Amino acid sequence: MAIWQSKPTLEALNQGIASCMPGYLGMQITEIGDDYLEGRLPVDHRTRQPFGILHGGASVVLAETLGSVGANLLVDTARFYCVGQEINANHLRPVPDGEVTGRASPVHLGRTSQVWEILLHAPNGKLSCISRLTIAVVARGDR
Repeated sequence: MAIWQSKPTLEALNQGIASCMPGYLGMQITEIGDDYLEGRLPVDHRTRQPFGILHGGASVVLAETLGSVGANLLVDTARFYCVGQEINANHLRPVPDGEVTGRASPVHLGRTSQVWEILLHAPNGKLSCISRLTIAVVARGDR
């Protein structure tokens, strides 16, 4: 059974990220599972650091985007919106080229907060980064 409050198409989700940072970096959301989101990010001139490997900040962009999009799919967006409160990332191995894939899954789904785990894998399938994202669920009008 799916956990989503709403389940837009992949096309709609990718249109939503196309004109902001994830889109500029070439990120794509590739799958909406019953309780996870998946996406990919190219390792190229936009996402590498000066030493020729995937920039840790680019990994965090992928992780936070997947977790934040997932979090917002879980709430009634007419009444609430979700924003990142804290994110951490452990970079386990370098990725020089290809594309990294990520899967975001909820660990905790509370009334006012959510916690997501995001696992990023290198093209060879090895885990390259593990991230945890804490989300605040904010009532509209509470700005």
